[in-house]
Amino acid sequence: MTINGWIQIALFCAVIIALARPLGGYMTRVFTGERTVLSPVLAPVERGLYRVAGIDAAQEQHWLAYALSMLAFHVLGFLTLYALLRFQAVLPLNPDGQAAVAPDLAFNTSTSFVTNTNWQSYGGETTMSYLTQMLGLTHQNFLSAATGIALAVALVRGFSRASAGTVGSFWVDLTRSTLYVLLPLCMALTLFYVWQGIPQTLGGAVEATTLEGAKQTIAVGPVASQVAIKMLGTNGGGFFNVNAAHPFENPTALSNFVQILSIFAIGAAMTNVFGRMVGDERQGWAILSAMGVLFLAGVSVVYWAESAGSPVLNGLGLTGGNMEGKEVRFGIVASALFAAVTTAASCGAVNAMHDSFTALGGMIPMINMQLGEIIVGGVGAGLYGILVFVIVTIFVAGLMVGRTPEYLGKKIEGREVKMAVLAILCLPLMMLGFTALATVIAAGLAGPANAGPHGFSEILYAFTSAAANNGSAFGGLTANTAFYNTTLGLGMLFGRFFVIVPALAIAGSLAAKKTVPTSAGTFPTHGGLFVGLLVGVILIVGGLTFFPALALGPIVEHLAGGLGQTFAVGG
Repeated sequence: MTINGWIQIALFCAVIIALARPLGGYMTRVFTGERTVLSPVLAPVERGLYRVAGIDAAQEQHWLAYALSMLAFHVLGFLTLYALLRFQAVLPLNPDGQAAVAPDLAFNTSTSFVTNTNWQSYGGETTMSYLTQMLGLTHQNFLSAATGIALAVALVRGFSRASAGTVGSFWVDLTRSTLYVLLPLCMALTLFYVWQGIPQTLGGAVEATTLEGAKQTIAVGPVASQVAIKMLGTNGGGFFNVNAAHPFENPTALSNFVQILSIFAIGAAMTNVFGRMVGDERQGWAILSAMGVLFLAGVSVVYWAESAGSPVLNGLGLTGGNMEGKEVRFGIVASALFAAVTTAASCGAVNAMHDSFTALGGMIPMINMQLGEIIVGGVGAGLYGILVFVIVTIFVAGLMVGRTPEYLGKKIEGREVKMAVLAILCLPLMMLGFTALATVIAAGLAGPANAGPHGFSEILYAFTSAAANNGSAFGGLTANTAFYNTTLGLGMLFGRFFVIVPALAIAGSLAAKKTVPTSAGTFPTHGGLFVGLLVGVILIVGGLTFFPALALGPIVEHLAGGLGQTFAVGG
């Protein structure tokens, strides 16, 4: 570890904090229907879209209607993308002649991009046509991200409204998220990435002659536009197989820094949106502080572990940190920071191979996802995810003092707590259940490239990433099989919708309640005590749920000296 490394981490945190309030203020005006700096240009477009779609922008929805609209939208998106993948061989914009995608891989990929997971069991440059990359994958990158923002805003309305029967309109929230937030920012980022050297072309692959005189085919395409939304929308699906480690997706240290800022920017700003909409910005800063504590702890461990290097290599006198699987142009600190950021948010992009991290260095990205992707989390998803934990925290605080729990003037009762627990327990059930299945049947055991606890970690990481809608991978698992494509796809679906629907039910229940005046016995939720309690509840729930699985993988591997050969995965 070096001072330069810590300065880079501190600079990243400072920029994110500086962006949170102005971006949060802009987004608040967007979702409350106020005039923004882009309204003169975009408001006519917005009204035109409503007219074409037959939507009454003033007509709001009950939480159940909001949820049904969201589900119907996702079903249509899945079917459209699946058809595009299956028929891409006969569709235009396919200069490299990519074949139709196999049914199980098409199911997995469609599920992945519709749920904002972006798990990829394929190499993008050798599997997808330009039409699929743009109309299918990039298109869903926008819509899945916009859906997450819309759902978070609906839950915030549940806290901010009183005696209301509606939580907003899904169609309006979706349109505004895309039109006013994602599109303008992505246009600016695309131009920046082109300036940095990322390709943006519809031309076919380029043939180059190497210094030895051999011919080399170099894949290009409309890369910059996909990179912009994959990072900003916390999607993570790469145009190329090695994602942000590829020089055409992430060519420079500056592009790397901007990409990790993009991953956190909207998620951090959503906490400010929450504070503004409930009428007390301190509430948003308290939630962001809890996220920050967890993030700083995680990135510190990853940076320390990777800087310390492998115990085996250190024992041989080969010191200097663990550079295996990392790009020289980024080094250890930028790789460790990227790994912590991409798994704290539900992004899944990688600029280094997590499978090559040390045992403890690879454990932190896994823990980040297993906590529910609530450390900033996905755009929107991180906010509604941590608000579910806030409800549990307030309930625990109420039990400790023998008082009906309250949060922002709303009594937290049995219905809200049950929905919160359902949303929280869904994730470990999917992650651990499918992992257990994969470690006892032949189709599952055929996937990992390593034996022992490291092989177990590869399986656990995959199902953790899928259910958490993250999409990153250790990189040592052969996942393009019927078994893994199907089970990972199911994990993505359950991990997305079994959290979303309970969160919307909570929004509807809270919106219908009256506001209770603050009293002397009300637990303050904007100070350090609340932040500490929230962090404690998150860690306790995560620890009780996942520690046995972590002990079988990364912890045993670390204690065994990082060799990962202690026992057979299925033994």
